[in-house]
Amino acid sequence: QVQLVESGGGMVQPGGSLRLSCASSGISFSLYTMGWYRPTPGKQRELVATVSSIGSAVYADSVKGRFTISRDNPKNTLYLQMNSLKPDDTSVYYCNARKWTSFSSQSNYWGQGTQVTVSS
Repeated sequence: QVQLVESGGGMVQPGGSLRLSCASSGISFSLYTMGWYRPTPGKQRELVATVSSIGSAVYADSVKGRFTISRDNPKNTLYLQMNSLKPDDTSVYYCNARKWTSFSSQSNYWGQGTQVTVSS
């Protein structure tokens, strides 16, 4: 069975830092694109950052230069280093694992989320 478990969220002041972790099991972790997503009002979950199976990273413009996504394949774990946090970063952050299994089918798994609150 597939399981993604996030940790590391909490409450910090503006300008502070957090490191989120996502521990995975039940998948061939190194074959998946991994990512962090967050919901927005009236929208589906939006991309914060992703890292491919070969280590290529993509970031939302709003976090570029402040957040760093990384993966440790031997530990089956995904990370998000969040620096210079702003109140607008306040959200639930969800871990995602995604991989195409055929031309018309995609595996797509989600964790339960971890709360990040940035407030003075």
